[in-house]
Amino acid sequence: MKKTNFLYILAAICGSLFLASCSGDDYTPKPKGYNRIDLPVAKYQPLQERHPYTFEHSVYAKVLKDSSRIAEPHWIDLYYPQFKANVQLTYKNFNQDPKAFNALVEDARKLTSRHQIKAYAIEESQIKTPTGITASVFELEGEVPSQFQFYLTDSTKHFFRGALYFRTATANDSLAPVIEYLKKDVVHLLNTLHWTEQVK
Repeated sequence: MKKTNFLYILAAICGSLFLASCSGDDYTPKPKGYNRIDLPVAKYQPLQERHPYTFEHSVYAKVLKDSSRIAEPHWIDLYYPQFKANVQLTYKNFNQDPKAFNALVEDARKLTSRHQIKAYAIEESQIKTPTGITASVFELEGEVPSQFQFYLTDSTKHFFRGALYFRTATANDSLAPVIEYLKKDVVHLLNTLHWTEQVK
């Protein structure tokens, strides 16, 4: 047998063995990976701005005046540059008007229910704060822009509402650790909130 024929046959046998060894393997795609997110140790400071309310907020959040067209004097944002997230906070004084109070509660619930189209679930619970205020909290699951919303009131004068939003298109699965981290910040805000004298 010529040397060239021998090499040709040897190459054909090796190729056949290689193809046979690969054909029995099942290909399993690897799960999609996400970038690691380093979360800082939670630290808080008192709100410096003068409003009819005060609370402790994260030192990593910037307090910004709400710049929207419909913003009112005591509407602010807590912006987290590291996470491109913000907690939008609004305040209303309803001056012991029961109709105005009911309208505010209804509006807060409507704003939350707008996310029902994309939310897998909306879980409502209540938090009794150390200052005796009851907060209604809404946790939303699914690819929604706002994963955590709340409102609290003394039922006579003050109505305070908030919503957590992310300024990023990242999937909520990958944001889960950050969402849980910021939820704890919001709960701390609620637990330290109390009303102050009305500021004009």
